[in-house]
Amino acid sequence: MMHPAKTLHHVCLILALAVTLPMLQGCFGIALVGATTGALAVSDRRSIGAQTDDQAIELKASARLSKALKEVSHLNFTSYNRRVLLTGEVPSEAVKAQVAEVVGRIENVQGIYNELAIAGNSSLASRSSDSYVTSKVKARFIDADEFSANHVKVVTEAGTVFLLGIVNQREANAAVQVARTTSGVLKVVNVLKIETDAEIKRIENSLANSATSNQ
Repeated sequence: MMHPAKTLHHVCLILALAVTLPMLQGCFGIALVGATTGALAVSDRRSIGAQTDDQAIELKASARLSKALKEVSHLNFTSYNRRVLLTGEVPSEAVKAQVAEVVGRIENVQGIYNELAIAGNSSLASRSSDSYVTSKVKARFIDADEFSANHVKVVTEAGTVFLLGIVNQREANAAVQVARTTSGVLKVVNVLKIETDAEIKRIENSLANSATSNQ
């Protein structure tokens, strides 16, 4: 087994390399995204361009960091409207900051929510529990029928639920209320982008017109 000090040194070297290497994965990521564009959510308030960029960002972040650091870290990358939520566990504050730096250098990333915890890797049981909590929150969104469940993305890590999406204030309040009253949820972190009703209407009309023109 590698000594902890040597392990951390190895991690830092990998992260430094990830920061300085050119974006070699670019063409590969674009090919994959192009193949999956047709599967993007129809009722998403993000533009098709933003959805495509989000997929590419997640692929590139995972390619640069997940495999390289899998022995000492558990990393999740969730990009929504070109802003990336980082969740999981890392061994130190230095690694946490460096992971954010690497992701922040990826093309089209416009912001980072760094929620990485300084802790040992979570167990498979914990991750399964998180997946179950996510499914319960999503199901309760549908049951509550106060907004479209497609407009709010749910990510759960160690019992903490993160909410991402483009919503108005009423929808945001409803989403937070449903999530925080779901069994198994320890905490809710609201990273929703709040827009006015007028802006939401403009976004939806723009997307509808774009879909019609592409038919």
